[in-house]
Amino acid sequence: MKLLVVEDDKKIGSFIAKGLKENGFVVDLAATGTDGLHLAATVQYDAAVLDIMLPGLDGITLLETLRAKRVTMPVLILSARHTVDDRVRGLQAGGDDYLTKPFSFTELLARIQALLRRSAVMPDSQTLTVSDLRLDLLKREVTRDGQHIQLQSKEFALLEYLMRNQARIVTKTAILENVYDYNFDPQTNVVDVLICRLRNKIEKDFPNKQTRIRTIRGMGYVLDSAQ
Repeated sequence: MKLLVVEDDKKIGSFIAKGLKENGFVVDLAATGTDGLHLAATVQYDAAVLDIMLPGLDGITLLETLRAKRVTMPVLILSARHTVDDRVRGLQAGGDDYLTKPFSFTELLARIQALLRRSAVMPDSQTLTVSDLRLDLLKREVTRDGQHIQLQSKEFALLEYLMRNQARIVTKTAILENVYDYNFDPQTNVVDVLICRLRNKIEKDFPNKQTRIRTIRGMGYVLDSAQ
């Protein structure tokens, strides 16, 4: 799952992003309201964490603009403003939850997970299934033919992206944009390494299974049933 964090305090922003990444999320971090609005309007996120007091464009205006554009992703407002009026204003502007600073990261994570659960329209939308390969988005678990597969956070994010695009060819650039930060160096061979690691984990112990990651030379990769 991909999250957007809009926070102008570098220390707090880095702390949140690091913690979310360690819990398996792909995170984009913006330090201004203008950058946050651009990312939220052009990239598909599962949820956002939004500060109110931001340079360039304040969080309330940013949120109202997103809702006017019909961007419906859940938004957790994170702010030092803690009066009842502040919370009411944030929620009325389109926020789905409101957490005041200072905060516990454990509570922040729990609130994000709760927002993601509530935003799921269908009960089964928290799981992705391709043949006997099953990925639980909320429990962060992967099984194949009932056997648990232990994945690192980036391996999990890559498998999620491939499963969401089952039978479609995805390019290295698309993987970098959806599995790594938006400003990740495109010249790196990290995608090849990550694909290799994921293949070893979901294919090595299942030699007779047809669903696998195929390389389409010159184009990218595809998760499907090999013929």
